Amino acid sequence: MRIGALEAGGTKMVLGIFDEEGHLLEDTKLPTRTPAQTMPEIISFFREKGIEKLGIGTFGPVDLREDSPTYGSITSTPKLDWRDYPLLKTLKEALGVPCGIDTDVNAAALAEVRLGAARGCANAVYVTVGTGVGAGICVGGKLVHGLMHPEVGHMLLKPNPRDPLPQGICPYHESCLEGLASGPAIAKRAGTGAENLQDDDPVFTLETDYLAQMCVNLIMVLSPERIVIGGGVLGKEHLLDRVRRETVRLLGGYIQAPEVTARIDSYIVLPELFPISGLIGSWLLGRDAV
Repeated sequence: MRIGALEAGGTKMVLGIFDEEGHLLEDTKLPTRTPAQTMPEIISFFREKGIEKLGIGTFGPVDLREDSPTYGSITSTPKLDWRDYPLLKTLKEALGVPCGIDTDVNAAALAEVRLGAARGCANAVYVTVGTGVGAGICVGGKLVHGLMHPEVGHMLLKPNPRDPLPQGICPYHESCLEGLASGPAIAKRAGTGAENLQDDDPVFTLETDYLAQMCVNLIMVLSPERIVIGGGVLGKEHLLDRVRRETVRLLGGYIQAPEVTARIDSYIVLPELFPISGLIGSWLLGRDAV
């Protein structure tokens, strides 16, 4: 069986062909332009490969309520050309194969829980910190949906008193995680991207604070067995260890689980499948589609 995987991102579309065992047979990338420009290319690629199923991990927000008339549609995205676009319906009708859909970060979370850094954990969170901040949440082995999909990137945080940009850069909320800790927030303060900064740059003290606050909130609300943090900002190797230590400090001894008190280095971890966690997760969504 040939299974298609689409990781639909805000700047690029990653398309893959897998066999049933999860071997990546072929992949390609396309720029994310308008639906009228991009979708025919996606449909043509998958038609030519003779896929029997398709999994889709997409940027959002996306309607994931299966009883909704707009199930599988991208909703209030800032990418105006894609707003209210029926992504699932379009692909299903064009290809005529079973399709599974979820957010790109939920797809990545699924991959890391089943095959990667959170293997063996029924309850885990995958966070990506880059152009935005998003998270996929797995509880009881299942991805979390509800009123909508989780929007961890917009949890509100306590601004650091030394932050020259305490309101953040989010157009919707003051002092939310994405507005304070995303790659563009770092660049707004420092005048350049995180990859160009020295490890001792003060901006990383702020980043440590905000990501540790995020971890504490996730621990207190979801009690995950593991937190996986990836994305471009975590390319700075020193940052994750600083976040671990600050998380323990902020917890103040309240959580006495040995995973936190004695094994924090294996509790807050990097992804194992990056940079194709999302593509592998999309394959899993496709494989499971009925």
